Amino acid sequence: MSLVTDSPVHSSSSSGDFAAFLDATLDSKSSDSSPDEEAISDVHSDSSDKEAKDDCNLIRKRPRVENLESIEETQGSTSNGFVEQQLGETQWSTSHGFVEQHLASWKKDICKHPGSFGEMCIVCGQRLDSESGVTLRYIHKELRLGNDEIVRLRTTDMKNLLRHKKLYLVLDLDHTLLNSTLLLHLTAEEEYLKEQTDSLQEGSLFKLNSMHMMTKLRPFVHTFLKEASAMFEMYIYTMGDRSYALEMAKLLDPRREYFDSRVISRDDGTEKHQKGLDVVLGQDSTVLILDDTENAWTKHKDNLILMERYHFFASSCHQFGFNCKSLSELKSDENESDGALSSVLKVLRQIHNLFFDELGDTVDDRDVRQVLKTVRKEVLKNCKLVFSRVFPTTMFQAEKHQLWKMAEQLGASCSTELDQTVTHVVSTDAGTEKSRWAVKEKKFLVHPRWIEAANYLWQRQPEENFAVNQQKNQ
Repeated sequence: MSLVTDSPVHSSSSSGDFAAFLDATLDSKSSDSSPDEEAISDVHSDSSDKEAKDDCNLIRKRPRVENLESIEETQGSTSNGFVEQQLGETQWSTSHGFVEQHLASWKKDICKHPGSFGEMCIVCGQRLDSESGVTLRYIHKELRLGNDEIVRLRTTDMKNLLRHKKLYLVLDLDHTLLNSTLLLHLTAEEEYLKEQTDSLQEGSLFKLNSMHMMTKLRPFVHTFLKEASAMFEMYIYTMGDRSYALEMAKLLDPRREYFDSRVISRDDGTEKHQKGLDVVLGQDSTVLILDDTENAWTKHKDNLILMERYHFFASSCHQFGFNCKSLSELKSDENESDGALSSVLKVLRQIHNLFFDELGDTVDDRDVRQVLKTVRKEVLKNCKLVFSRVFPTTMFQAEKHQLWKMAEQLGASCSTELDQTVTHVVSTDAGTEKSRWAVKEKKFLVHPRWIEAANYLWQRQPEENFAVNQQKNQ
C-alpha cells in the first residue's frame, strides 16, 4: 500500500482510515528489525515466505517504491506496486543489479517526499532533515505531511464529500457540547449530583472518578450529533489536553459513529492558545466551526458560529464572573426543543441547503463562509438601530464597538442620528433623550441583550422580552 495513493482521500472518514492504516503498519513490524530495515522492508503480499527466505538479502535491499510513471504524472495516482511488479519476476531476477545501482538517484529525482513518519519519508523511506509541513499528531504522533500533500488531500477529499452532499463541522467541547467540573469544586447545593450519574449509553451526567471530575452533556446533544452527521464530517477541537479530549469523545460518541479519530486537543495544534484549521483535513471554504470563544479562532472568524455558553455547574458560572446560581444548583437545565443546540441545528440545515440546493454556480466554486454571511444577514434585516449610552462615543468611534459590528453582521443598519427610519433605540437607560424619543415615536426601546440574543439564536427575538425599564436602571 502506498501512503501517497492510499492516504485519507477516498472516503468521508479520511483521518480515521489513515490512522487505522498507520496502526496496522506499526503492528506488523517485527520487534527485531532495525529502523532502516523497517523503513525499506518488502511488504509485497504476493511474495511467499519461501521466496523471502531464499532471497533475504535482496529483500532487505529492495525498497518499496511507487509506480514510477504514476509518480511523475500526479504523485498521487492509484499505484501501489513494486519495481519487480513493473518488471516481472523473471526480469527482476536479472535486472535487480541495475535497479539497485540507480535506485538512489531515482528516488532522489522522483519522490517529492509528501510526508514523513518519524524522520523517514512515507514513500521512499529516505531519512529527511527538514521539518516542513504540519504534524498531524491526532492521527499519529509521528506523522507529518508536507504542505503540497495536505493541499492534495484536502482537494481530493473535498470533492468526495461534496459528491455526498457533506461539509465539515468542527465542534468545541467545553461550554458548547458539554460542561465539566472537578469534584472538589462542587458546591454543597450540587452534592446531590453524585447520586444521579447515568450509564454511558443513555446518560447525560457522568462522574469520572479516574479524572476526579463530573461532566454534564448539553441537552439535545445526542440528537444534534446524529442529525448533523448526515450533513457534515465532524471533528472535535478542544483546548483541553488529549486525555480529556478522548474521554469526552467517548461520552459523546461511545460507538465511534461520528468522530472516529478526528479528535484534536491543545496538544495537537500548531499555535499556542489558538485553534487553527491547518490541522483539519478540509478546505477552509467547506468548514463551519461551532465554539463559544471567538478569540480562539482569530484566523478563521468567517467560519465561526458563536455559541451561547453552557453553564451547568457553579464553577463554570464563577469562572466567567457570574454571581448567580448555576443550572445544577437550581436543579434545572436548558430546554431541548428551543435550546442552543436545537437552534443552531436549524441554522446548519439552512446553510447546508443553501450551499447545495439553492446556489446557481458549481459546487466546487462555492464558499460556505459566504453562505454563512448571507444567512446571518437575514436575522435583523430591515432594522435600523441607534445606540444610547451603551458605549462612550467620546472615547472611540461607535462603528468600532462590538455591538455595532454584531448588529451589522446580522443585517441591521446602525446610525448615530435619530430620524423616522429608525426602528430601534438600544439602551440600558430609559431616561436618556433618545430613549424618551423612542417611547414618544412608538419605536422599539430594547436592551443590548436583544442584539446578543439574536446573534446566538440566529433569529430576531420578541422586543417585549428585552424592554428597558421606564425607571432609570441602577
